[in-house]
Amino acid sequence: KSLSYFAAGRTTMEYLIGMKFNNFVLLAHDNNGGRDILVMKQDQQKFFILDEYAGMVVSGEAGDTVYFSEFIQKNVVLYRIRNGYSMSPSAAANYTRHELAEALRQKVNIVNLLLGGYDKTSNTPSLYFMDYLGTLAEVPYGSHGYGSYFTYSLLDRLHRPDMTQVEAEDLLLKCVVELQKRFAINLPSFSYYFVDQNGFGEKKVLTVPPPPLTTARAFHPAAVEVME
Repeated sequence: KSLSYFAAGRTTMEYLIGMKFNNFVLLAHDNNGGRDILVMKQDQQKFFILDEYAGMVVSGEAGDTVYFSEFIQKNVVLYRIRNGYSMSPSAAANYTRHELAEALRQKVNIVNLLLGGYDKTSNTPSLYFMDYLGTLAEVPYGSHGYGSYFTYSLLDRLHRPDMTQVEAEDLLLKCVVELQKRFAINLPSFSYYFVDQNGFGEKKVLTVPPPPLTTARAFHPAAVEVME
């Protein structure tokens, strides 16, 4: 079977989003964890800190995401111990891409990710888009999963490099609200993180209730009466 067959399923049902601004990067992920069509938990950790100034959010097969992310995480730390200095976000992204591409010839890791960080040498933030085939691109914003079909238009229109963290949170909220309205899959909560010149901030959780069933009451009163 083709690689695209194995990459389908929950990989596209999850949602990752990242945005780069002049002074910081925002990384976010949904909190659903499960397999196939089944949700098993709603507090899944999909964020991995690679170093003080670099981290990534991942989606894909449950075993692959944990194994591969921890493999990258430990090797980035080993690099710092051996050399006395840390990898830049660019170096970490290229190393991660190399390992994904190498795995294509051995055991494929079904892992999609967004890697973000802050380079203390050049004092610039960076964000990298990567998929399970080893595709790598530096982007101003990016997302993974079917949810990206609904949010890229918002990002195209509203994203500005000079946004503050408060404005970035507001843009993230707009994207999440759009998912709640348009996306068939239930994604009730999201976790997000900022990284800037001071490193990564604390984890924040965003929860948006689903929209009310006003349409159902207007067009399907009988069905609503049965439910009540």
